[in-house]
Amino acid sequence: MKFGGYMRIIAGEMRGRILKAVEGMMTRPTSDKVKGAIFNVLGDRVQDARVLDLFSGTGNLAFEALSRGAREAVLVEKSHNAHNVIRENMDRLGIGSKTKVLLVDAFKYLENNPDEVFNLIFLDPPYHKDLAAKSLAVLSCSSNLETNGVIIAETAKDEQLDVTDNTSHPLEVRKISLYGDTKVWYIQRMDI
Repeated sequence: MKFGGYMRIIAGEMRGRILKAVEGMMTRPTSDKVKGAIFNVLGDRVQDARVLDLFSGTGNLAFEALSRGAREAVLVEKSHNAHNVIRENMDRLGIGSKTKVLLVDAFKYLENNPDEVFNLIFLDPPYHKDLAAKSLAVLSCSSNLETNGVIIAETAKDEQLDVTDNTSHPLEVRKISLYGDTKVWYIQRMDI
């Protein structure tokens, strides 16, 4: 399946606004159905949240969060094409003052920004490359997610994530939902 074309913001102050997608098969945008389900589960957690969107692709999830009341978003993407689309979408929505877009590898970003703290982290890497699991391992040893903050990870339906390691910032899977070929994990930081 070839992606490209357009998506939309589905709720909030920017509802109905159009987002451009990245051409080709390297980026797999979150569908409206899955996006709507994610934000229904998050509910009020989005209000005034500081959001990190790793492997951000088109910026779809971060922009939806901003539309629904998030305070600010940091979008991390290493693909030049995707980065350009994110910037175009940001300009199209007029949200540059609340958005920071970085052209960098997700793991480099986490390594170089240990003191950046977020309420919500979206984690939607390419499937079947073990990137979600590796990202969770890094996040469980860092302070990037606030206590009781939530990571929303998307994987293929046949992928598993293990967050049982004894780490400095323990993570707990709170909910798993399946939508076609996509599995959505809601993972909370549970410091004692």
